[in-house]
Amino acid sequence: MRPAEALKPKTNEDTAQGLAFAVSAYVIWGFLPLYMKLLAHIPPAEVVAHRVIWSVPIAAVVLVALGRTATLREALRNPRMLAMGCVTAALVSINWGIYVWAIANDRALDAALGYYINPLFSVFLGAVLLGERLSRAQIAAIALAAAAVLVLALDAGRLPWAAVGLMLSWGFYALAKKQLPIGPNQGFLLEVLILTPPALGYIAWTVATGQSHFTTSLTLDTWLLLGCGVVTAVPLLFYANGAKGLRLSTIGVLQYIAPTMIFLCAVLVFKEPFGQARMIAFPMIWAALVIYSVAMLRGMRRLGA
Repeated sequence: MRPAEALKPKTNEDTAQGLAFAVSAYVIWGFLPLYMKLLAHIPPAEVVAHRVIWSVPIAAVVLVALGRTATLREALRNPRMLAMGCVTAALVSINWGIYVWAIANDRALDAALGYYINPLFSVFLGAVLLGERLSRAQIAAIALAAAAVLVLALDAGRLPWAAVGLMLSWGFYALAKKQLPIGPNQGFLLEVLILTPPALGYIAWTVATGQSHFTTSLTLDTWLLLGCGVVTAVPLLFYANGAKGLRLSTIGVLQYIAPTMIFLCAVLVFKEPFGQARMIAFPMIWAALVIYSVAMLRGMRRLGA
């Protein structure tokens, strides 16, 4: 999934095209658990490898069509930019791996929790690492979210590691991504190109050891693994292009579509248990997000956004 920290559109106005792209991205991400559940019997590493491999041709076609390959070629020749790309590639692959594992192991509610908390964690990172000042509302929202995680940890006797892992990996990915001086489309293709050699190596190993679920007989597993490229690349590219046509405040509100849909999938479709601790923790998270969103929207209004 993409974070709220999008580039501010040049016109500082919401456009119909931007809204259509962004909403489409979040809805696809919201339905993604249904697709990943079909792959639950396949090891997460194999699923992630295919997400990488089959994203490359889609992202490459888009970049060629947009005529923006020059920046990518420059990045591939620049050691510093390549190193930064390796960092973001590693973080996004970790995020994908945790997400796939969570859905396969009936932890979709933890996935929803992780992506709900992520905007607040990004604000926290901005304060700690970038010296950004926190408002009282932001401090209250972060404290409330932390308390909700504590409630779940005390109930289970352990931290909700999938949620925490998703929050950490995506939060640091967003932070690193902001430092990558190329466009989002070029950046995504750079990341999957960096990940392609290890992904191909892993797939070759599964084939050599007879563990591969990808065959030449076009079984359901083969089609689903091929489709991983579409469900990975398309929403990311939609988001990248949609964010350019929307105000930051609009993106900030829309970002809750995906975790809400993941939450509904977990409870209504996957029938994951929603016990007393979660009945306490999730309303605390929602309250924190309301506080955060209201403060953000007021801030944007004061700045004329």
